[in-house]
Amino acid sequence: MATDITQPVVRLDDLTATHEPPGSRLPVLAQTALFGLFRQHWLPRLRRRYGDVVRLRIYPGRSVVLLSDVEHIRGVFAGPATVFHAGEGNVILKPAMGEHSVLLTDEDVHLRARKLLMPAFNGASLRGYRSMIADLAEAEVRRWPANHAFSSHARMQALTLEVILRVVFGVAEGPRLDELRHLLARIVDVGPVELIGWSNPGLQRTGPWKRYALAQRRVDRLLYAEIAERRRATDLDRRRDVLSRLLSVSANSDEAALTDAELRDQLITLLLAGHETTATALAWTLHELARDPEELAKATRAADDGDEKYLEAVVKEALRLHPVISEVARRLTRDIQIGDVRIPAGHTVMPAMALVHADTEHHPEPGRFRPDRFLDGGPAPGTWFPFGGGVRRCLGAGFSQLESVVMLRAILAHHRIAPDRALPERTKVRNITMVPARGARIVATPRVDHSL
Repeated sequence: MATDITQPVVRLDDLTATHEPPGSRLPVLAQTALFGLFRQHWLPRLRRRYGDVVRLRIYPGRSVVLLSDVEHIRGVFAGPATVFHAGEGNVILKPAMGEHSVLLTDEDVHLRARKLLMPAFNGASLRGYRSMIADLAEAEVRRWPANHAFSSHARMQALTLEVILRVVFGVAEGPRLDELRHLLARIVDVGPVELIGWSNPGLQRTGPWKRYALAQRRVDRLLYAEIAERRRATDLDRRRDVLSRLLSVSANSDEAALTDAELRDQLITLLLAGHETTATALAWTLHELARDPEELAKATRAADDGDEKYLEAVVKEALRLHPVISEVARRLTRDIQIGDVRIPAGHTVMPAMALVHADTEHHPEPGRFRPDRFLDGGPAPGTWFPFGGGVRRCLGAGFSQLESVVMLRAILAHHRIAPDRALPERTKVRNITMVPARGARIVATPRVDHSL
């Protein structure tokens, strides 16, 4: 879409456009079903038909505008947080994450939460996590069945959950955390139908929605018990886990102490978002490597040589080809203008990373797995953004990339991997993530020529 270089790409003042974006005229329920179940197929078709700014109607009562032009997306990410509310844009997550979650708050409330959580994910903390991640990865890959197909997604979920449990709580032993492991796996496994129930309290009294609500309440009881026990600890100032850091807030600064409800919401956010997305990214990475002997050989050499820059490029390319989150959301607090259309306040704009990542203008041969594209500078800025952008860029992005590289190195150092069948993996929607439909099943053969 051509833009007038004399005007901002995204205008907040002196709006001249009067018409709203074009879009599908299908009923709301039909659009909701297509978006929830088949967005990877439906959204590219909408873009081809209507262009880079497309209106959707999504249950419950959401007016959504999909954006796929890089300049438009840059304008949204660079726009004021007072206009583009990411917390309100993520409202679908509120029943699971809670109203205090760093993902669900905006402006000053969000900045406070982000400030409190950031020390756990800064450079010094990341360096401290490396050996723990490597040890857990080493133990995990040594347990893999030899020469038998298994779900790499399931194994990566188990591994990344162990890591985030230690980051959040400092330990991962005990009956309470054992039960929490089991329940978190249930909480994460949410399909589009169950997701609808999050916004409809009436549904939570029956069927799968009732079972989900019961599991969620049990998770809350476990978290509140852990918080109460940790409050009684006398050595919080010497602990470096997230829960202890958050409980130490009032003692070490002028910040007001966090309530149990605030602590619960931040903990569940980290536990869910902090392991599921990385596990899915690694599963897609293994799926692509297993199906490409040439790329697998290059990645294996990189693992043997300790070339983490190349392993990082491998993971980045998997995230380009299979973005775990296909869109991010910002709810407008005032009217804006993008190009020649006006988007009213109350609408949600959705920068679509999946559409940008698959655009031939930015990524030649977009359907091909080619990690080399991320070497020597990589793609142009703003054309790869699996962790979102602007002031709301995922605060755990560095942690996720560290995990992925360390884990991938351990896997490739111990095993030669192959696909369990010739057909490529389909994508399905689970909660808000795009996961491999069959679990990215692989066959792993232990290497006899090398070990960590």
